[in-house]
Amino acid sequence: MSGHVVPVKTYLLIFFALMILTIATTGAAFVDMGIWNTPVALAIATAKMILVVLFFMHAKYTHGLTQVVILCGFFFLALLVAFTLADELTRHWGPQPHAWSAILLLARGVF
Repeated sequence: MSGHVVPVKTYLLIFFALMILTIATTGAAFVDMGIWNTPVALAIATAKMILVVLFFMHAKYTHGLTQVVILCGFFFLALLVAFTLADELTRHWGPQPHAWSAILLLARGVF
């Protein structure tokens, strides 16, 4: 077998880092950060993904075509996110209908 041998200490450090990031994800879910909830959760998820890809999938120790395939995957993921955000951020939503507020007021006996 001619693969790269990673010390057990490295795997344990990465495991504990992933556990800390998982605890951070759970903690962030219970804290109301307003508009920052989604970016914080995505940042933590990205950090976990990078650790898994680099160390558990041995991408850190590979060369050549494997790195090209991984980079292409990230490129297409970035394209997917960019096009989705471009669609979402350029929509001009109309005003919200007020029918529900009238029904709620009727239910409360205001009218």
